[in-house]
Amino acid sequence: MINAIPNGAMIYIGIMPATLNADMIPRWMAVGLLLAGAASAQEAPLKLTLKDAVQMALKQNPQVVLANLNVAQTEKDRLLARSGLLPQVSGNVGETVNRENIEALLGMSFPGFTQHIGPFEVFQAGIGVNAPVFDLTLWRRYQASRFGIDASHAQERTAREQNVLLVVSQYLGAQRAQANVTAAKSRVDLAQALYDQAADLQKNGAGTGIDTLRANVELQNEKQRQITAQTDLDTSLFALGRLLNLDPHRRLELADSVSFFETPPITADQTIEQAWAARPELKQLASARARAELDLRTAGEERLPKVSIHGFWAEQGLTPDSVIPVYQYQFNLDVPIFTGGRIQAQQAKAEIAIRQIGQQEQDARAAIALEVKNAVAQLDAARHEVDVANLGVQLARQEVDQARDRFQAGVANNVEVVTAQDALSRANDNQIAALYRFNQARADVAHATGQMEALYAK
Repeated sequence: MINAIPNGAMIYIGIMPATLNADMIPRWMAVGLLLAGAASAQEAPLKLTLKDAVQMALKQNPQVVLANLNVAQTEKDRLLARSGLLPQVSGNVGETVNRENIEALLGMSFPGFTQHIGPFEVFQAGIGVNAPVFDLTLWRRYQASRFGIDASHAQERTAREQNVLLVVSQYLGAQRAQANVTAAKSRVDLAQALYDQAADLQKNGAGTGIDTLRANVELQNEKQRQITAQTDLDTSLFALGRLLNLDPHRRLELADSVSFFETPPITADQTIEQAWAARPELKQLASARARAELDLRTAGEERLPKVSIHGFWAEQGLTPDSVIPVYQYQFNLDVPIFTGGRIQAQQAKAEIAIRQIGQQEQDARAAIALEVKNAVAQLDAARHEVDVANLGVQLARQEVDQARDRFQAGVANNVEVVTAQDALSRANDNQIAALYRFNQARADVAHATGQMEALYAK
């Protein structure tokens, strides 16, 4: 037997016996089979529950990673601000060679004296110290940096909540697409059975050709819907993988199915207060307002005097063998007298920032309240839609069964069957859409109240 095996651009042709045993298999073929098995194992799809997907996004989504880096950066800013309050100590070792012009230094010449001195060497080794004693502006900057950390933490939580919402919404959309695929396959199976039934009746003389043709048209329509549903599922999974920052070559599968999660009745008035207390956006604005208030105080304290000390101690001499201790201590008192309007401008700027943040807080609170009320209303409506849709599916299935029995008995043609099939298709779509809207509304309520991560990641 001649067997051609493609390998890239090359083709290997070998002669193999018609029957093989384990001892006759070449080593290269065994290795190839092992590699093929390993490749197929690597291509195994990644099955994720909704909780798994959320936890993965919180670990490796780029937006969440950037938010974590911003928190780390503000922590370093705090350390920099704190360093301004602490003494700064530095060491120095040096050796210099000097030659000075006396006339240039003194501005005149002396008859009988040489014009220059040197060259001579100076060796020095010691430490210097600078330390603020009283400077409120440095303390305010340190306090402001701590509020910056609070703001970055709130910003990080905002990013986490937003990404959880995106992942949950995309996962629910993929669940909806998967449910559509399952429903489409079920409808194709039903259409195939009805087509077979019409064909059998025509073959036995109890049916007509138009009935068989009508059933075949309905079968092709259902196959087309199945193709569309499968495409929607594939694209939804691609988008979910992008949110999770997965390898584009890795295939995904959903481990959870669409289901109804009963939730206790909630009122908008209760959740509005909870949302105002929990939403990270308001916490971020609160930190920004506190920082702006500190900036206002800092600007006013620029008028206060600043006290600092500087010191230097070293061993100094013309050579290392002739060094003696030398030192210098300095006390500074700086009093601002005229700053050219700088302090007044800083105060006015801080006051404007406080008013801006106040308006942002007011707008954010109103937007959150509207978001909560809309989410609660959508959740309540979706809960009732699920009940209606479930009943609609039950009735549509009964209609299909009765129409099929009437057609089998010859009481009616299959127009009733096709009509019942369309009604069942709409009922299935309504049920899937109602379940999706309910679960999405549930997620919207959690996001509106700042509970996305607490509900879906733990």
